[in-house]
Amino acid sequence: MTKNKGRALLRFTALAVLIALFVLLLYEFGVIELFLNEEKLRKFIHSLGPFGVIGFIVLQAFQVVAAPIPGEVTGLLGGYLYGTFLGVILSTIGLTIGSVFAFVLGRVFGKPFVEKVVDPTVLNKFDYLLHNKGTFLVFFLFLIPGFPKDYLSYLLGLSKLSLLEFTVIAGVGRLLGTTLLSLGGNYLRHHEYEKFLSLAGIAVVLTLLVWLFKDKIERLLRIWHINKYKKEKNKK
Repeated sequence: MTKNKGRALLRFTALAVLIALFVLLLYEFGVIELFLNEEKLRKFIHSLGPFGVIGFIVLQAFQVVAAPIPGEVTGLLGGYLYGTFLGVILSTIGLTIGSVFAFVLGRVFGKPFVEKVVDPTVLNKFDYLLHNKGTFLVFFLFLIPGFPKDYLSYLLGLSKLSLLEFTVIAGVGRLLGTTLLSLGGNYLRHHEYEKFLSLAGIAVVLTLLVWLFKDKIERLLRIWHINKYKKEKNKK
């Protein structure tokens, strides 16, 4: 084993131990349960007083880094607490920070780390994104509801995207889903349950359509991306 590989292994082992301890503490102190309970989250944000805005941004960032935690609860909460406009802004800031943090972790610690935190199915499906930048394609994936954006943030740390390119994609690409969730939270805030149910119905239909055609969409995007990569490679 070379000296560089030994250092990389030691660094990765230390990080894995720290992550395991961190997750254990989260369970012990009920943080994971907090993210799954909207009422508890709401009370927690209110308890922060004037620092509630910062607390909400941190919550949104954290739920990206802890990828298995669903972001729908915090997205609705943003609209409920702050209204549609401010909810979208605060959620976008938090989600972008969390996405960039995951991206940087993937870039710094490399493939061994990404393979530990990203679902193997996601790794196999989207490994073609690592061949070249594919900026437009990545943006398109972030724009479509239902795609695993949190996991993709880690995976794209291994890609040729620059940090600036990814930051823009992560911020703008999540806007559609963030707006829908914030709008839904705002409807709940004002007890406009008919509007909320209508919005939820539209979201369910969109999600169902994406789920039904997800494999076909992924296959078409993969073929398009690989063909584009081959053409660019042949030109060189």
